[in-house]
Amino acid sequence: MRCKKLLGLGFLLTLACDISSDEAAAATATTTFQVIANVQVTCTIRATELNFGDYIGLSLSAQSQITVNCTNTAQWNVGLNAGTAPSATVTTRQMTGPPPFFLSYSLSSDPAHTINWGNTVGTDTESGTGTGGAQTITVYGRVPASQPAGPGGYRDTIIGTITF
Repeated sequence: MRCKKLLGLGFLLTLACDISSDEAAAATATTTFQVIANVQVTCTIRATELNFGDYIGLSLSAQSQITVNCTNTAQWNVGLNAGTAPSATVTTRQMTGPPPFFLSYSLSSDPAHTINWGNTVGTDTESGTGTGGAQTITVYGRVPASQPAGPGGYRDTIIGTITF
């Protein structure tokens, strides 16, 4: 800002101009702060129905899909329990029918039905690494032929558990 000296008032005007210049100059200060987040490891699991259809004494095969969705890089294991039949195990599963009948079946992690799918982590479960998106695993079911089953509907409920 320019100021001219006027006779006798020059000093006051100059002083006034200097004060105006100082008030127009802005001062600044800065600070920093942290931005923080924590990604929790989470997983979800869901499954489709496994429907063998009509059993007429011949071997039956069917498939179900399990979908897991885990945090990226999270290690997971999916196990399948024995079901609801009183004497069932993960290696001898049974659908309950009209009393006193049962229909035996197996659940495998491979299409050849050679790898039994149980619920002991590290032994007979399926494992993987999360991607942050949906991952699908196929469950392969088989009902052996020639079982002495009576007519009617047969069912079982399997609980799939994801450990992460």
